[in-house]
Amino acid sequence: MSPEHTARAARGFTLVEIAVVMMIVALLLGSLMYTLAAQLEQRNFEETRSRLEAARELLLSYAIVNGRLPCPATAASSGDEHLTLGNCTSPYGGFLPARTIGYRVVDAGGYAIDSWQNRIRYAVSAGVPVNSQSPRICRPVNDTTPPVAPHFTDRNNLKFQGIDCQPSDLIVCRSATGITATTCGGLANQVMTQNLVVAIVFSVGKNGSLACASCVDEAANTNGDQVFVFHTPNPAGAIGGEFDDQMVWITVGELYGRLISAGVLP
Repeated sequence: MSPEHTARAARGFTLVEIAVVMMIVALLLGSLMYTLAAQLEQRNFEETRSRLEAARELLLSYAIVNGRLPCPATAASSGDEHLTLGNCTSPYGGFLPARTIGYRVVDAGGYAIDSWQNRIRYAVSAGVPVNSQSPRICRPVNDTTPPVAPHFTDRNNLKFQGIDCQPSDLIVCRSATGITATTCGGLANQVMTQNLVVAIVFSVGKNGSLACASCVDEAANTNGDQVFVFHTPNPAGAIGGEFDDQMVWITVGELYGRLISAGVLP
């Protein structure tokens, strides 16, 4: 080995060479971290979806055992359903009643949580039910006696008024654009009509704990009225704002089908 080569080897790497190596390592680490973060978000999304489906099944199981759907929990009910004089205290703006239905993934307060530790929300039909077959008005005593509310959360009313009754309040829209406190603002904006949905279970997503003034679609799900919004996730800056809520629901046909199969109805 020549003296010149020996001297160059003794000097080691130059600053430029070290900088290039560090840049390559940083790029590799950045790519790895991005991949891991994406995988974690996908896992959280799928786990939350699984929790919502589990909650949905527990609600149906509760209905089979008790002859009715439970009321939502409130911020002060420690995860139990909350009723006032037989009516749900907060039918549209409450939480999943984890303790009432036996849901086990809960926070320290007893409330069901999603993968991001946000409390899972729950809404149930509480309006006066409507007729599903003319001239009957979903009460078998006669054709002129009107039904009473609550129907789906009252064992006696559900049994007595019968399976002619349809819900009349909960509605799922495609966006918050044009909605009112009771409607989607038009048929084109409807995902599920007011005569189909008896209960909704949803997660406010990863951004649930963040204040988002521009997230009007998400705001429609937590404002306490009977109108809800559901669509595919949207990034920040999209029309209607960022949207990462996840939602499942129970239809009236499914509820009646389960109760009939179990011998609870008619």
